[in-house]
Amino acid sequence: MSFHADLIAMLPRLRRHAMSLTRDRHAMEDLVQNAVVRALNAQDSFQPGTNFAGWMHKILRNEFISGLRKTRNIVALDDLAAERAATAETHEDHLVVRELEVALDRLPPAQREAVMLATLSELSHEQIAEVMGCRVGTVKSRICRARRQLQSYLLGEVVEAPADDEAAATTGRAARPRARTDDDARPKA
Repeated sequence: MSFHADLIAMLPRLRRHAMSLTRDRHAMEDLVQNAVVRALNAQDSFQPGTNFAGWMHKILRNEFISGLRKTRNIVALDDLAAERAATAETHEDHLVVRELEVALDRLPPAQREAVMLATLSELSHEQIAEVMGCRVGTVKSRICRARRQLQSYLLGEVVEAPADDEAAATTGRAARPRARTDDDARPKA
């Protein structure tokens, strides 16, 4: 028999082997196709008279392992764990998101932009500084103040209005929001 005829005759067994490895029809078809392509490319390295079935199953298995190695580097464990732990949204989830939106709207624009670029766009401090046209230290300061302010808003603490970056820059230091205490509520004599 010719190489191509042997390969065609092996397809049903390769499909069964691939299905046992992948347990998914689409992945099985992709695996068999990749193994056949690899075998056709390596046709010259096959020695006639040797175990063709063993050679093909070895190619299939190696393709499967290579595929696992490729995907192993792509899938993050945190994403996988989050996906498994994901639940349907509740009414409370919508309320929390809305509360966060309101808190973000209360931030000064420069702080809001910095914290959004850091969290949603996952940019580094250096990249954010380039986007915003300021120094890295300024970006770090804006993000720190924004996070502190958001925490105060979300915990329901009554805080003074946050200092604007330009006002803080003219005084040389950033004004920090101060939580009100019981002493602030007492009438002064």
